[in-house]
Amino acid sequence: MDINARIAARVSFLRKERDLSLDALAYKSDVSRSMISLIERGQSSATAVVLEKLAAGLGVTLASLFEESAASGGPLVRRSEQLEWRDPQSGYVRRNVSPPNAQSPMQIVDVSFPAGAAVAYETTERDRSVHQQIWILEGKIDITVGADTYSLEPGDCLAFRLDRPTAFHNPHRKPARYMVAITTDTLRS
Repeated sequence: MDINARIAARVSFLRKERDLSLDALAYKSDVSRSMISLIERGQSSATAVVLEKLAAGLGVTLASLFEESAASGGPLVRRSEQLEWRDPQSGYVRRNVSPPNAQSPMQIVDVSFPAGAAVAYETTERDRSVHQQIWILEGKIDITVGADTYSLEPGDCLAFRLDRPTAFHNPHRKPARYMVAITTDTLRS
């Protein structure tokens, strides 16, 4: 299954599992009904920004949109089986490292972020608290969380809750590579 088809199936599955109409998900995510329909039919290569809005509206992490809906929860995923996706807008490449649908509260993602690229997420409060730690492996990157900007170099690790606008910018001449560890808390009452 190609990546757009996998994302299409996953978004559709999660929307229906939550008993949301296209209109309801459009309202919750601030993504147009027509765009959601195009994504669910696999006719749009959605950007990371749009997928993050959908993830927030569905109450899941961005990484979970790349999983297979019916994947088994085995404890091992080989490198050759780890899904990669390229953001059509910024060109960054993300690879889900964690086994898909493993019964774990943590997900690990490997990101290669091109020189000069930028991505800004309008992240807001979610039904579940999402926490991220970003560990820089190669290159340098600037990350803005809310009103605070951090310039990160190899070995640096930034931890934050995903509840404010977040932006990634690589103003340098070399690409950056980093790992993202993601955990979610239980549903809020």
